[in-house]
Amino acid sequence: MNSSVPITVHGAQLLKEELQRLKHKERPSVINAISEARAQGDLSENAEYDAAKERQSFIEGRIAELEGKLGAAQIIDPTLLDAEGRVVFASTVTLEDLESGYKVTYQIVGTDEADLKEMKVSITSPIARAMIGKYAGDVVAVQAPSGVREYEILDVRYI
Repeated sequence: MNSSVPITVHGAQLLKEELQRLKHKERPSVINAISEARAQGDLSENAEYDAAKERQSFIEGRIAELEGKLGAAQIIDPTLLDAEGRVVFASTVTLEDLESGYKVTYQIVGTDEADLKEMKVSITSPIARAMIGKYAGDVVAVQAPSGVREYEILDVRYI
């Protein structure tokens, strides 16, 4: 990964916490499990040893992945943005579905942070791509599984 990847301050904090947990809790725990399994003797038919080695491989891979993501991260604090009301990465946007009148608020985040239950949509999602660069009052068309939907941007905040 040569290019920087945008991530919110909150998203970066979550990745750092996971990295710390893996390095300081999971890794020592699996190393201990491997040494205990090794002490049981014959490794050729030792399921505990195989499982512990597999877990170690997963943990080391995830640590490397998280370190790579954090190394390439461009951390963006939405409270420091001055986008003059424009929809940008990390902004929180309130929309109204023009057909149903349903209102919804999303924050535009990085792909690792996206979580619809928390109303966080990925910068790569169709709805986020349609909104980027727009202002409150603009209408955006989004290709949804049920067809094109139109939304009016009601509010753009940097919180």
